[in-house]
Amino acid sequence: MKIYNTLTRKKEELQPINDNLVKIYSCGPTVYNYAHIGNLRTYVFMDILRRVLQYEGYKLKHVMNITDVGHLVSDADEGEDKMVKSAREQQKSPWEIAEYYTKVFFEDIKALNIQKPEIIPKATEHIQEMIEFVQALVEKGYGYETSDGIYFDISKFEGYGKLSGINLEEQIAGARVEVNEEKRNPADFALWKKAPKNHIMQWPSPWGMGYPGWHIECSAMSRKYLGDSFDIHTGGVDHIPIHHENEIAQTEALLGRPSVKYWMHGEFLLVDNGKMSKSLGNTYTIADLKARGFKPLAFRYFCLNAHYRNKLNFTWDAMKAAQVSYERLLSGALAHKNAGYRKDAVSAELIDAFKKDFEEAITDDLNIPKAMGVVWNVIRHEEKCRELFDLLVKFDQILGLDIEKAEESADKSDELEISQEIKELIERRQQARKEKNWKLADEIRDKLKEMGIQLEDTPQGVRVKRISKNE
Repeated sequence: MKIYNTLTRKKEELQPINDNLVKIYSCGPTVYNYAHIGNLRTYVFMDILRRVLQYEGYKLKHVMNITDVGHLVSDADEGEDKMVKSAREQQKSPWEIAEYYTKVFFEDIKALNIQKPEIIPKATEHIQEMIEFVQALVEKGYGYETSDGIYFDISKFEGYGKLSGINLEEQIAGARVEVNEEKRNPADFALWKKAPKNHIMQWPSPWGMGYPGWHIECSAMSRKYLGDSFDIHTGGVDHIPIHHENEIAQTEALLGRPSVKYWMHGEFLLVDNGKMSKSLGNTYTIADLKARGFKPLAFRYFCLNAHYRNKLNFTWDAMKAAQVSYERLLSGALAHKNAGYRKDAVSAELIDAFKKDFEEAITDDLNIPKAMGVVWNVIRHEEKCRELFDLLVKFDQILGLDIEKAEESADKSDELEISQEIKELIERRQQARKEKNWKLADEIRDKLKEMGIQLEDTPQGVRVKRISKNE
């Protein structure tokens, strides 16, 4: 099995440190707000990695943190804590905020068939481990104290920038001028922040009351649960230049050697070819998708059609097309299921060929789009038989699309709840046909097709189906 290592910038053969056990750390959510679909795409990638490893026979020890303190509104240690800000705005305690959004996050990942990691630690439950980590860095000369906290001196760490590829001098020169002139380098990052008396979240430390920096949390918790060395660290590409670069610096400074063997990052999800932004009102959530009539697993299907290292552009039209395709996939799988077992329908050689092509794709750096091509070849196979359905169910160990749950209702999955606008257009077309105005009837049919609606004239009347606009 090959995976792309961000650190080396190449595909590498996976060779776990401990034979058959793969130890993984994934950066989890900061639970101050709802997870948007961009966040969730990263967790779909995390889930696919888990599933492929399990499919290949590996055992997993997977840690994903819950950040409920210490993540400032700027990843570069500026502004106030995201949890505190959300608590103030919603007039609740940070603990109430964390509890609520953690619950919603787990509901979202459940709806997307994302497997829970084996260990899910909360930052607030590991303050002592973080303090000890910071203390050790200070003792080694990597950390220093200022009036507002303890900072990591990046000039002391020789390999700073090796993950992102940024040169240290460039990093220092390009950093914004900080308000805190006590910092030795503008790009030095906080290990521990001293808290003002009115700060809601704070703990006693050797440096007075305060709270941890965001970056130290992942280093402390990964070390506690996975040890000094583990196999894979995952996250979004947005974590590369600051968060993960800082994780590497502080952990390797403490240990004197690398801790993570493979770094893997999922690309951005764009919206209408741009970045998601609260100001633009396009930070969509699973709840937003449901409100528009989309199934969460249709979004999962949407994610599977792009490689995790490629940007993916979300539009509502693309989402419509994904839902149509997903429902057709279920309908196609059901056709095989309902055909029953037919020994002579397909050869064992053909099934083995499908399986080989699928497995080659998933073990080549999680090439799920290529694997989906194999899935559709199975779906479209002219000979329908339960043997091919069983193969699809096996593939679904990776896909997580609930293929096994395809029921008779999927036969009707192409049918559409007709909106008033569509009803009126259909009635106008019917009237045009009665009046033998074929030109107008065809124009209305084409307009409906542009809307993703296909009409089929049957003896029982007009059947309305969802289609992809490019069909």
